[in-house]
Amino acid sequence: MKTTQTSRTKLRLLGLGAFLTAAMLPASGATLCVNPGGTSGCFGTISTAVAAATPGSTIQVAQGVYKETVTITQPISLVGSGAIIDATGRANGIFVNGMSAAPAAGVYDITVSGFTVKNANFEGILVANAVNVTISGNTVTGNDVGLNYSAQTCAGQPGYETNEGSDCGEGIHLIAVNHSVVASNIITNNAGGMLISDETGPSYENVITSNTVTDNALDCGITLASHTPAPNLPQGPSYGVFRNTVSFNLVQHNGSIGQGAGVGIFAPGPGAANWGNVVASNLLIDNGIGGVTMHNHAAPGVAGVPAQAPGVNLNDNQIVGNQISGNGADNDDPASPGATGISILSFTSIAGTVIAQNTFSSEVADITFNGPAGLIAVHLNSFSGIETGVAAESTGGIDASQNWWGCPTGPGTTGCSTTTGSNIYAPSWLPSAPVAATIPVL
Repeated sequence: MKTTQTSRTKLRLLGLGAFLTAAMLPASGATLCVNPGGTSGCFGTISTAVAAATPGSTIQVAQGVYKETVTITQPISLVGSGAIIDATGRANGIFVNGMSAAPAAGVYDITVSGFTVKNANFEGILVANAVNVTISGNTVTGNDVGLNYSAQTCAGQPGYETNEGSDCGEGIHLIAVNHSVVASNIITNNAGGMLISDETGPSYENVITSNTVTDNALDCGITLASHTPAPNLPQGPSYGVFRNTVSFNLVQHNGSIGQGAGVGIFAPGPGAANWGNVVASNLLIDNGIGGVTMHNHAAPGVAGVPAQAPGVNLNDNQIVGNQISGNGADNDDPASPGATGISILSFTSIAGTVIAQNTFSSEVADITFNGPAGLIAVHLNSFSGIETGVAAESTGGIDASQNWWGCPTGPGTTGCSTTTGSNIYAPSWLPSAPVAATIPVL
């Protein structure tokens, strides 16, 4: 039986339940407790309990305010119950630090759940060089204290966080993390919601699901960005951000000052690699520069980039089954016609992009592609009938067959969404609107 890319995506999503269940199980071991007074045999700070823990321990943190940074370097479960980490004056609230491991194999089997993390200078929760980490059920807010919004710089930000002048202030940041889960968190009122990057190693096969990501004013709600390697590591092509799944999230009103998408997939520099990711079954509403935005600005030989520079891999990303509404124009795309649901801007050829089964409303253009080459596949989407459904802004092509254009007579006819550009293939269309899936965002 032939398996299509869309069906492979569905199979991948069906596997999330087992993945989440396994990843969220706490490790076995000793149980320690923390409360603000250090009474009843408990520790008075979270950090002292973490220092006393052995691998596999569970640390239960009682209600209260804890003014500290908690650094985790071994397999433990940190479980809060009404606990608030106030990181005022500190870089992070919680730092899962695998960069200190010797050899540099990272840390693993860590759970952080049930906390409010606020007021950090750089990130509320930072996870670096780690495997099988679960971040669930937390509220992460106001972690942008060190960011100079006008200059978009962060004094004192660690040097290993490259290409991140405006990314400082993320609620949650994963660097060189794989096989991990970020689930059912509330991420709000930071500079950006969540960032996955690759400065110290590849970030891959992570699941970002069922989060509420709202009102992060500067950057995207959820960003997948391939950055240059950290200065202390061999320089060359990026390690890569790949095969991550972003699903069942509510991503709303991020990037309100004009630079943040709902979900951003970025390969900005020579050698960047951001491929094979899936953005599926999310609500992407009222974000600054688009519901989903994909950018590459650095093709060799273009715009001052040396011809011998490493190429960029922005291939094989899939955007499937999302509800996308009321997002802004892509201000990095000079050809943008206005508010855009899905915007793809690439200075080099891309391949394997699939946009399928999405439902659009309240956009000027639902899908735009500005690239010199490549063919993106756009199928089984539902356009509202009053906007530009698909826009080809350069010489790259779009296979836009089998979509619903808002009426039964096809694109460009009375009452139907239109196409713009000369590189769109749409010989057939759906005769009726597909039923939009209900997205169970928790």
